Amino acid sequence: MKSLLLLWSTLAHECASRCHTSATRDIETVASRVEHEGLSFLTITLPCFGKAFEKCLDQGWVDPALFAKPCSYEMDKHSGGHLPKFLGGFLDRVFDRNSGLLMSKPCIDSILSLRQLTLMYGKMLSPCSDARTRAAMHDFIHCEQEVENSYSSICSIDLEAFARISELLFHEVFQATDLTVMSMDGLMPKHGPGSTADKLLGNQKYLQREWTDRLEEIFPSGNFLLPNWSYSDQLSDVRFLEPGAERPVKVISVPKTHKTPRIIGIEPTCMQYMQQAVRPVIQDQIQRDDSLRKIIGFDDQGPNQALALEGSLSGELATLDLSEASDRVSYRLVQDMVAPYPFLSKGLDATRSRKADIPAIGRTISLSKYATMGSALCFPVEAMVFATVIFLGIERELSRPLTHADVNRLKRKVRVYGDDIIVPVDFVSSVVSTLETFGFRVNAAKSFWTGKFRESCGKEYYEGADVSIVRVRREFPKRRKDASEVISLVSLRNQLYKAGYWSTVKWLDKTIWKLLKHFPIVESTSSVQGRHSFLGYEAEYACENLQVPLVKGYVVKSLIPKNQIGDSAALLKCFLQQGDEPVVNEDHLERSGRPLVVDIKLRYATPY
Repeated sequence: MKSLLLLWSTLAHECASRCHTSATRDIETVASRVEHEGLSFLTITLPCFGKAFEKCLDQGWVDPALFAKPCSYEMDKHSGGHLPKFLGGFLDRVFDRNSGLLMSKPCIDSILSLRQLTLMYGKMLSPCSDARTRAAMHDFIHCEQEVENSYSSICSIDLEAFARISELLFHEVFQATDLTVMSMDGLMPKHGPGSTADKLLGNQKYLQREWTDRLEEIFPSGNFLLPNWSYSDQLSDVRFLEPGAERPVKVISVPKTHKTPRIIGIEPTCMQYMQQAVRPVIQDQIQRDDSLRKIIGFDDQGPNQALALEGSLSGELATLDLSEASDRVSYRLVQDMVAPYPFLSKGLDATRSRKADIPAIGRTISLSKYATMGSALCFPVEAMVFATVIFLGIERELSRPLTHADVNRLKRKVRVYGDDIIVPVDFVSSVVSTLETFGFRVNAAKSFWTGKFRESCGKEYYEGADVSIVRVRREFPKRRKDASEVISLVSLRNQLYKAGYWSTVKWLDKTIWKLLKHFPIVESTSSVQGRHSFLGYEAEYACENLQVPLVKGYVVKSLIPKNQIGDSAALLKCFLQQGDEPVVNEDHLERSGRPLVVDIKLRYATPY
């Protein structure tokens, strides 16, 4: 924690120099509060200040109440109680000290510095306390109850309108997917690299012998578990599970922030396998539609970021963020959306886990949501639901039925990427109200439309200026063997370098040199853990055989676990990995899955 405090102090001095102010008192305040409150001041309390500042920036004036609990920041009496004392030198360059109103031309460097200094530790991947984890699991259960209650409270008129708008937007997508599921022509399942509820890892997933009756009805096991029908005798080893005996999705927590963990679901192998068959069909159909591919994004965050930039300049586009987005998509609402398409409807139902096992609190519950975060279908399905509700909100504001022409006209002004949403400001009130009608929660702290600040998909802008920050993801390593922490620290150094924090980078270089005896200057494409430079790489050696430049440095080494398969399982894997994702590892039938341990090894490698 001492290193984190030293980093903050070094960065605060550099930010103060940029903004022609002083951070000496601020550094003393942070040191004192960390001494009394511990790491949580940096990871929880300080980010609360940053979020309060962003909200004041959006509304155009400082609201002292935002800096009260849980921030507990003292207001400056000399400013009439309008501005906090903490980071006052920076705030004075953004807000008028006497009135607390936003300046007509606030200092962009001060806005960036305030965000950097307050939010940099807000998303550290550190484990939460057991109490916070249990609380998150109970919140997960409470959310389930709210999802069911929210759907039940939606009136029939709203549900009919929802179904009508979804048909307007996605008729061709649903129709094509329905035909694909019916014919099974082009359905290509695959296994992901992660864990499964039945604890099959890597290549062992191709030996799965568990299937559900619901899957069998729409996706016969013989078509997907066998390389060809000459192996049909192996179906006698398959255990078919009735709905009441199905294996539940396993709900666990993974590090997200120090304040709260991320709750995800680990799906059974058979569910995950067939989810991966349906997902690309839906996404490909959306990408083929000229309007929909501009409205919904799956792989590229760039359009959302570009629209956030445009919104910060013009003020015509709002950026919205949803809380617990995927957890609040009702299964019944999804079924309403695809009701006219029987095969798609059955396919989405069959690949969905109906129950969730929550080991942390020893409970198994029925799910009201469509899917937990972890299902391969969670992302595309929620995007379609959100888009439908958004355009329903737009229709209500227009006070007339929505048309294809309207959708086409708005395709460059409405964008959905997960829970990051962009809509025209003219429709924002109606869209927010409609989202809430359908049980979704708009995160007010991360939604912006009144001022010149916009945030979407990891990029933030104020009046066209990029005020995105560099975040610290892990604590500093104590020794070189702390490979994940070393990799994270090197990445942090290079991000700060590209952001122009030269003094802080010099301090970090000295810190890293104590861990890594070899820390060369390399390109960002190099496998070596090294320093990035705008001046390019510096070669240290030359390979006598290949006549290429080399450097000596630490390279990430991750050993894939041994996981051997043969016969029909090996043949099935080879068939499934043909085409878009060909097999690239020669020993893929002997080793597979995610590496259990990540290490760094000293070796010679190219600096590019």
